[in-house]
Amino acid sequence: MKTRKHIILFTAGCSLFLASCKKTEWLNPEPSTYITDGTAFSTPERILNQVNGLYSGLKAGNFLGSWYTIISDVRTGEFHCSNMNAASGATMYSMLPQTTTSDVTNIWVAGYAAINRVNVFLDGLDQGGDAVLQADVANAYRAEAKLVRAVAYYYLLQMYARPYWDANGSKPGLPLRLKGNTGPGDYSLKRSSVAETYAQIIEDLDFAEQNLPSTYSSAFLNTSRAHKNTAIALKTRVYLSIGDYPKVITEANKIVPSTGTLVAGSGVANKLEANVANVFKSPYTSNESIFSMPFTSNDNPGSAISRYYLPGTGDGGTSTSNGAGEYSLNKIEGIYASSNWKATDARKGLTVLGSRTGKVWLSKFNQASPYLDYVPVIRYAEVLLNLSEALARSTQSIDSRSLSLFNAVYGRSNEGESLATADFANATAFLERIIEERRIEFLGEGIRNGDLMRLGLTIPAKSQHAIQAIASDDPAYILPIPSDELILNKEMENND
Repeated sequence: MKTRKHIILFTAGCSLFLASCKKTEWLNPEPSTYITDGTAFSTPERILNQVNGLYSGLKAGNFLGSWYTIISDVRTGEFHCSNMNAASGATMYSMLPQTTTSDVTNIWVAGYAAINRVNVFLDGLDQGGDAVLQADVANAYRAEAKLVRAVAYYYLLQMYARPYWDANGSKPGLPLRLKGNTGPGDYSLKRSSVAETYAQIIEDLDFAEQNLPSTYSSAFLNTSRAHKNTAIALKTRVYLSIGDYPKVITEANKIVPSTGTLVAGSGVANKLEANVANVFKSPYTSNESIFSMPFTSNDNPGSAISRYYLPGTGDGGTSTSNGAGEYSLNKIEGIYASSNWKATDARKGLTVLGSRTGKVWLSKFNQASPYLDYVPVIRYAEVLLNLSEALARSTQSIDSRSLSLFNAVYGRSNEGESLATADFANATAFLERIIEERRIEFLGEGIRNGDLMRLGLTIPAKSQHAIQAIASDDPAYILPIPSDELILNKEMENND
């Protein structure tokens, strides 16, 4: 009897053992759908199927498919929790995460599962997959894999490690796993520093930019698979997170023209959608959507964003647009209360007033069950605001181009209105307004937590539930390392 190893996943205390036994090929012929580690890289079609599977790791329900994005926003004070149920994120909302909290563990496991899937794939290419592909195709697939890995590491870093500004990146970051785990063993690995983790993210994104295709054959693929503009756009976010504003400008300038219309001049013609609401409607493939997590009725995240943010039918939800009413907008302390978010702003149209409770619900994600809304990872609007902020911080002035970029996003939803230099007392006031615009534009998209972290801002109090503000030096500012990881990884240390 001969035993074959299969491609398996081992991460954060979870291992899956798959084995197959056969007597003879004649007695037990192997089905064509049966894929072992010896055949997974045997044909271009099988390799492409694995590339598509890499994105599945990112869009897992506990990761970017919904839960990570939800947790990123509900902890920041923009929302009110309706039922304070731990199963619905109330522990994270209350800023009381522990090493054994299920959300702390589940996000970590999902992130590292996505990373390990990439590493196993890259190992497979190195060990024979290259032989059945043209060199440029193989490198394009590597580039997609490395971009997925960079995204996973970036998002984990925002939750489980101190921000870059704290000791200039020298604080503990993440265990940098760059080889695949395909069976039980000792996977103890020390945490690299925050700076080292960011360096790996940037290295992966640089490789991705150099080797990804400029465009694909359809709008769907240009939204759901990585291309050159995807890598460039993500680098503007990464460099913003570490405060390297000149690099933000350099990267953004690759896809944001300095004059004329704001349309990427090469590759995918990324640009702002005329109506922001169209970004969040079927088919979800506007040129503004640089990279999104797609879903279908046969492939949906289950407990999705829209389920948590939409009201039930008893409070304004309709048969085609309703949820469980878990989180309403914070009308008193959140961005909804800002006087700068005008009632006439088109983005107010992405909210709905509860007919019974008077609560305000986010309807940006508006599909009822099975909740097929795409989850945006990065939009062209963010690249514009990233560049606007970097220009203003680099010059410490109300830079004219910075103001123009700000107005492109602001004016899109405010009937073409523009703000002028005279509308701001100084550069500091202008920068504060850029951050406020980001809160309005990306509400519910998981951006706010990262902005608080990179700027060292206090996580606001939630007075309705007597939850105190969390200063940047508070242990609860970031999540603890899960207990399972601490037990299984003997080299691992928790956050101080």
